[in-house]
Amino acid sequence: MTVSDGEPHVNGGTEATESSTLSLDDADIHVCQNGPRAAPALLLIHGSASSTRSWDPLVPLLTTSHRVIRIDLLGHGRSAKPSDRSYALPDQARRAGMALDRLGVERALVVGHSSGGAVATAVAEQRPDLVTALALINTGPSLDAFIAPQTAPTGLAQWPPTDEQIRRFANTAVSRAGYQLPPELLDDVRCMTHHTFTATMQATREYLEQQALPDRLTALGKPLLVLFGEDDRRWRSSSVADYRAVPGANVELLPGLGHSPILEDPPRTATPLLVFTAIHAAQVD
Repeated sequence: MTVSDGEPHVNGGTEATESSTLSLDDADIHVCQNGPRAAPALLLIHGSASSTRSWDPLVPLLTTSHRVIRIDLLGHGRSAKPSDRSYALPDQARRAGMALDRLGVERALVVGHSSGGAVATAVAEQRPDLVTALALINTGPSLDAFIAPQTAPTGLAQWPPTDEQIRRFANTAVSRAGYQLPPELLDDVRCMTHHTFTATMQATREYLEQQALPDRLTALGKPLLVLFGEDDRRWRSSSVADYRAVPGANVELLPGLGHSPILEDPPRTATPLLVFTAIHAAQVD
């Protein structure tokens, strides 16, 4: 069943967003859609402690040529936040695939930011028929690349966190001089529960412990684009070289940007992404 909230929303001040809730087999998942429904589908998956709103600045740059679909992963944004459901990445990926099925999407290019790139990889592992190509944005290839504070691996040591703790945690997500995170993205952290926050962080760690992403991606054989802000403060940008082991991978560093190029410089992020999707969009039709 699909439940619409009945209200069109404005994205980036110019783009109407269709917002709905999909009742899947084990949870309700919030979905946003933009762009022409007949265009090639582009699924955007956010990172941990974020939501569909992290993609807002990028979406208007993508909708001229794509049907852009965003989901709030379980435990995030406007999706359900149960304490008795699995937050393991394969389960998050299964829900993403089910969401596309409910929307009638048969083929899609999948883009993930940060840990969302690991979820995107898991979607392709489960549904190789569904995923045409993958793009990962500042997704650490393995735990060896992790540079977040070791004293609090999840970034927040208590719950509920104070506003100052949230700001310190969120500030490592960007590096561009003078850039300030939109307050609604700080609200995304506040709206999580302690369980959903810790469970999603642990799920990413477990997935990377089981097998590094370049190894998983090599086995998949899907076209791959990797974009990485060179000044990332959460994952070593030099680790992007690990992805060059994936046959045919297109790897690009973005100087002057940090962990969230999708926020810090949407046009510079969109340019290589659109070149990549244009090459592979024909396979989606």
